[in-house]
Amino acid sequence: MENLPFISKSKAERLMNSRGKRGEDFVFMLNYKLDQCLVCPPNQAAEMGIYYKFDQLSNWTASGYNNKPFLSQPEFIPPTFNEYTDAFEKVMAEIKAGNTYLINLCFQSLLKSEVNFDQIMNYASSQYKVLLNEKFISFSPETFVKIADGKIHTHPMKGTIPAHLKHAGQILLKDKKELAEHYTIVDLLRNDLSISAKNVQVEQFRYLSKINSGRRSLYQTSSHITGELSDNYRDQLGTILFSMLPAGSITGAPKLKTTEILDCVETFDRGFYTGIAGIYQDGKLDSCVLIRFIEKEGDKYYYKSGGGITFLSEPEDEYEELIEKIYVPFT
Repeated sequence: MENLPFISKSKAERLMNSRGKRGEDFVFMLNYKLDQCLVCPPNQAAEMGIYYKFDQLSNWTASGYNNKPFLSQPEFIPPTFNEYTDAFEKVMAEIKAGNTYLINLCFQSLLKSEVNFDQIMNYASSQYKVLLNEKFISFSPETFVKIADGKIHTHPMKGTIPAHLKHAGQILLKDKKELAEHYTIVDLLRNDLSISAKNVQVEQFRYLSKINSGRRSLYQTSSHITGELSDNYRDQLGTILFSMLPAGSITGAPKLKTTEILDCVETFDRGFYTGIAGIYQDGKLDSCVLIRFIEKEGDKYYYKSGGGITFLSEPEDEYEELIEKIYVPFT
């Protein structure tokens, strides 16, 4: 990715603000640490190796297959349970010390074979898909923010359970650990929206959605939070976005201290994983969190996944959730 025209956080913010003010469309991609930012007109994205599907907006042309090829789930080598437990115990010590009360611990798992990014772009079922220059692909189910008609919307996603379990949805909704985690993230996102918006409200709290994971389906819980922006919000699109980053759903609370802990505990560089990407077009902004993520490093492929940890977490459950999230949602 060394040849890509990355710009700084401050320059990206100014560029988004100026393009919004002039009513000019743009695509953007921001890494987790916000030190590698890409902003360009949609019609120039492919020239930079950026291919996307943001709900109904896409610059990807399905390619290369007369008949649907055989599609298999990735075989992978996850971190060992001992490796996971070592990091989990460090995080739990920080929780007991009062330094964090929700922290999203992530790992990378080595895939056993090559990954065909074109197949995933063609056949994966996901609201959002982003491919960068044959370096990584994200097929994310999670909206970061949407902005339209003076309102900002966010849909934090927290809580996962295999849908095949009997009464899975009710089990998830009644789970005390998942409920505590969700309350925390909703409170954090309300505060993040309040930086730029007024009349912030939780429109819908903890609704279930079913996500295809290829092998089987998962239930996840999300909430819908809205706020009202000022009349000149188009002049401040970059400022609004950067004020909320990194995304609370993939860091934790309190955000600043939690990100410092993650820097010390996690064993890999997140890069663009858990960053955000999005599009501003025809006066509306849509964006996603870059999760469900495969990255190519040299001749190897890694799948990056994780989950939120609170004082109620058990290492066996959290380790299983990390593994459950390693999938491609082929239909």
